[in-house]
Amino acid sequence: MMRFGALLAVLVPLLLAVSAVAHEIRPAYLDLRETARDGFAVVWKVPAQGNMRLSLDAVLPKPCIEKAERERSIGSSAYLERWTVTCTGGLKGGQITIEGLRSTMTEALVRIEYQSGDTEVVRVMPDAPSFIVAGAKSSLDVVRTYFVLGVDHILSGLDHLLFVLALMLLIRDCRKLVKTITAFTVAHSITLAGASLGYFSLPQKPVEATIALSIAFVASELVRMKPGERRLSESYPWIVAFAFGLLHGFGFAGALKEIGLPQSDVPLSLLTFNLGVEAGQLIFVAAALVVLRAAGTLSTIKPAPARQFGANMIGTAAMLWLISRIALLTA
Repeated sequence: MMRFGALLAVLVPLLLAVSAVAHEIRPAYLDLRETARDGFAVVWKVPAQGNMRLSLDAVLPKPCIEKAERERSIGSSAYLERWTVTCTGGLKGGQITIEGLRSTMTEALVRIEYQSGDTEVVRVMPDAPSFIVAGAKSSLDVVRTYFVLGVDHILSGLDHLLFVLALMLLIRDCRKLVKTITAFTVAHSITLAGASLGYFSLPQKPVEATIALSIAFVASELVRMKPGERRLSESYPWIVAFAFGLLHGFGFAGALKEIGLPQSDVPLSLLTFNLGVEAGQLIFVAAALVVLRAAGTLSTIKPAPARQFGANMIGTAAMLWLISRIALLTA
């Protein structure tokens, strides 16, 4: 039997403490597309909330001269700038800097597409806000970049992790847990792919609110568990995981669109981002099980009250998220 007391004693307080001060990090996105020899169309996207945006600016190499005034707009989640530049001699060997990145916890994704069809994708971090343009990168570099973005997204998405944790607490049989996590994976892969490819979509804010509600639902099922009585969600947890996995996939798709999914790289970027999400999910599950085994010999908490405590803590966090996300809907 899984030692739920040990798991809860270590993981739930840790996750809830982090969730009180942390949020999912959305990267800035710089897209440069060569439209003529040494001429580039530029799109600069910065995370925003209402009329407030991160104080970040993209600085191009010195030979680049702006040809017209920038077009500026701001939406519910991003600030956008569009302009064109002429970079005498091209971009290769020049330095691109994201000003203001050092003072943030976010990152930036830079994508350059050349007339030759070559592309360059670079992930810019706060501790290294500048890079030298290489001129082109291999498909392997694109794979690596979007894979890491997928891992980072799931590991910084505490709502998704709490949902997985709630499923782990609901299921005591390891084989059934594997089936349930697989159902969740298959479901969110379907909607992630469909939404990213434009086959269907849902508004992002209602999706995020309903994701919080899905966590609260599983937590409520945990609270209502009684010895000798098996609820539908406990007997067939993969049904719950699959249904809510479809919803979580829309959340992943919204994040991928905000990061930037260039049309020419859709299949490769989508696949590797999804693989990164799955890798991050497996890392979390594996870490939870390792902590469970390590703490199992030290914890004296009985499984039933520990599970109740964890369910209430998870449900409380989910309801706080739900209230705040509903407030954003009505703002």
